[in-house]
Amino acid sequence: MGIKILSDSACDLPRELIEEYSIDILPIIVIKDDKEYLDNVTIKPEEVYSNMRNGEIYKTAQIPPNAFKEKFTEYANNGDNAIYIAFSSGLSGTYQTSLLVREGILEEYPDFQLDIIDSKSATIGFGLIVLEAAKMAKEGKSKEEIIKKIRFYVDNIEHIFTVDDIEYLFRGGRVSRTQAFLGGLLNIKPVLHVDDGKLLPLEKVRGKNKVFKTMLDIMEKRAADIVLKEQVIGISHSDNIEGAMKLKELIFERFGVEKFIINDIGAAIGSHSGPGTLAIFFLRENYKNN
Repeated sequence: MGIKILSDSACDLPRELIEEYSIDILPIIVIKDDKEYLDNVTIKPEEVYSNMRNGEIYKTAQIPPNAFKEKFTEYANNGDNAIYIAFSSGLSGTYQTSLLVREGILEEYPDFQLDIIDSKSATIGFGLIVLEAAKMAKEGKSKEEIIKKIRFYVDNIEHIFTVDDIEYLFRGGRVSRTQAFLGGLLNIKPVLHVDDGKLLPLEKVRGKNKVFKTMLDIMEKRAADIVLKEQVIGISHSDNIEGAMKLKELIFERFGVEKFIINDIGAAIGSHSGPGTLAIFFLRENYKNN
């Protein structure tokens, strides 16, 4: 019997990959004017970014317990063996909710086999973990092999972000009002990363071209060229395909990387980072050498 791979909409994988590898996705809730929407189901990223540019404010809520209960019960009734890879616990309460729901399900289905793993990741960094697990499941790998690979990815995936407008980080509580004001005034672009599942500031750079160079400099410091060449690099963006393609071109020129996954940042994450966001994801170590 195959292994089911379940994840959240915050993994931001392209729809064609989700379908190709039979990945189950639970949507995060996006809220506007007290009305709830399902990320990438009843609300699309382009709508969110367009409205944000016009001053609209969005909030998000974690996946509700009943959604987990319904999906876990479905698996249990079908006798499925499953792995749920959760959006970073440092950015959402979804992981903890899933653990609590699993406890209840196991009381009714004590033989249900469900592993839950905190990705400590977001957007396509998260997606690369989910995709690797789904590929291995499709190849018929054992649960132990899949979980070992997932944990390697969790420990080694790098996220390098920049946002177009620092104001959105202020709204999300990432910077102070003074920092947001001065950053906008001076055209300062923050570069951030994810450390132990939390989004943290890394550097402050003035001007778009210098931001790109800084992001690639960080890549070079954190992974050798040969490691980068041998993997798929993730690039995600919020309504900024031009910036994403520029990053792809620069990464190819500098490191010789040829394999990329490029996709929109979904509404769940984009409603906090804002339109214009760019992010790069890569492994700092090569799995086959470990």
